[in-house]
Amino acid sequence: MRQAGTYSGIVNGGMSGRTGPHLLPLARIKKIMKRSGEDVKMISGEAPIIFSKACELFIEELTKRSWMVTVQGKRRTLHKEDVASAVIATDIFDFLVNLVSDSAAVANDSHDHTPVLMER
Repeated sequence: MRQAGTYSGIVNGGMSGRTGPHLLPLARIKKIMKRSGEDVKMISGEAPIIFSKACELFIEELTKRSWMVTVQGKRRTLHKEDVASAVIATDIFDFLVNLVSDSAAVANDSHDHTPVLMER
C-alpha cells in the first residue's frame, strides 16, 4: 500500500495533532468501506485516516450529549437510555432515531425516564 506523502497534514499531525497509532483500527475501517457497495473498488491510504478521525469526533460528540443526560438524571453511570435520549433530543442525530427508538420506549416504560431536551 502506498504511504501518504509529506504533503499530507493529516498524516503529519495536522488534524489530530499526532501521527501515532490511531484510536480506531484502520484495517477495520477499510473493510467496512469496501463492504459499503460493489462500486467501491480502490480506497486510498488516507481515506481510512479521515474516516477514523470522523468516527472519533462522532463518538466524542454523542458521548458528551449522552453524559449531559446522565448528569441531568443525577447519576454517574451512562446508560444506553441516556444515549437514546441524547439522540432523540438532537437534530443532527435524527438518522439514528430509528435505531434507538426501541431502546427509548423500553426505558420509558420500565424507568419512567423521559427524553431530556437539551439546549444547543
